[in-house]
Formats: sequence, structure tokens, C-alpha cells
Amino acid sequence: MSEPKTTIADDLLRLTGVNVATCYQCGKCSAGCPMAGESDLRPHNVMRLAMNDRRESLLDDESIWLCLTCETCSERCPNGCDPARIIDAVREMAAAGGHGPQQRNIRAFHDSFLAQIRGNGRLYEAGFMLAYKLRSGALLADADSAPGMLSRGKLQPRRERIHDTENMRRIFRLCEEPAGEAGRAGDAAPKGGERE
Repeated sequence: MSEPKTTIADDLLRLTGVNVATCYQCGKCSAGCPMAGESDLRPHNVMRLAMNDRRESLLDDESIWLCLTCETCSERCPNGCDPARIIDAVREMAAAGGHGPQQRNIRAFHDSFLAQIRGNGRLYEAGFMLAYKLRSGALLADADSAPGMLSRGKLQPRRERIHDTENMRRIFRLCEEPAGEAGRAGDAAPKGGERE
């Protein structure tokens, strides 16, 4: 016998502990959102779609990837609904389900950025740009901005790393473990890293 299909609100409650039904659509979250003018879905729209079980509409919309994760929406929410946490969980669900071909460049950006942080402990702009261009396939897009970046020192030929990059890798490993296993991993808490 197959399991009953859960709503996206049920899935979000399980993932975040936030009940989207507690949102009463006051719009304060969207009024403070710095990306509201750029997005088709504002934070209160995300909450509404989740309440109405509009899973595909929510997971396929490019707006969820434009969120800056500044958490202004969550700070402004008078009911403690935490729209920023919901949006982050929706992004995880969309990424896991392979939703939205328009998200390829955004996903390439995130993957390239995180790979730099994992490897160096900080951003290495030249390596980041190269990885992003290769992942997105947009090799010559924005090529005219390279001279300006060079003149501002943003494309350094030598990368800088934090002192102990293994601690950074340990943080990534702990974040990638299934819930519950992180406490049993036996890894010591990471120490603060310094630049060489």
C-alpha cells in the first residue's frame, strides 16, 4: 500500500518546523523585501502558495532563487512565520527535484561559490568566475567586465586560503550528513581559521 501524498505545507513543516498556515498574509514581509521589485513571487506569495498546496507553481518559479537570504522578511513577520526559512527549504526541495530549467545559471553560481569556500575557506574570484562560466556554459558573457575587474584587483592570479582549510571541509561534511548523524560524527568542533 502506497503512502498518502503529503502537501507541500506538510513537507515544509517537517523540514523547518514552521507551519505556513500561521501566516495571515499581512504583507509586512514583502514590504521590506529588497528583491520584491525583481521577483514575481514575494515572500507572502511563497507562503500563500505553500498554504494552498501549489507545489509545482512554487518549486518551478525562478523567484525563489532570487532571494538574498537577508532575513528581513522573517524579522518583520508579526506572527513569527519565518518566510526566509521557508524559502530556503523550498529551494532545497526544488534543487533535489530538478525543477526549473531556468535555474541552471543560478544553480551554477551557487555551486561554484560553495566549491570555492569549501576548497579555500574564502572566495577566490578568478577561480569562481572560471568555474561558473564552465558550469553555466556562458563562457563569453560579461567578458567586457574583465578589464575593470583586473584594474580593481578582483582577478588575482594567486588565491588566498585560510590557515586551516580542513576545518572548513569538516563544516561542509557535517552539513551534508543526514539529520541525526552530525552529533555522532565524533568530529571536534572546528577552530577559527586565520589567513596565511
